[in-house]
Amino acid sequence: MRILVVAAAVLALTAASAQAQGRGRGQPNEGGQKSDNKPKVDEKAYKAALERIPESKEKYDPWSGARPAEPAKKPK
Repeated sequence: MRILVVAAAVLALTAASAQAQGRGRGQPNEGGQKSDNKPKVDEKAYKAALERIPESKEKYDPWSGARPAEPAKKPK
């Protein structure tokens, strides 16, 4: 009898977690209206912000730590 109760509990928990994962995916809004919560982007402000970013004086190398250091050249 205990095995039956434990099996039923495990099955119920599995079904509940599977149901929770499927909620909200692919379902239309209940109100029927599209909610536009995205902020409006002002093109002039965007371009002005891009121009305020200072230019880098040296190039950034993201792989510098992955490559071995270049050996120092010995003068002849």
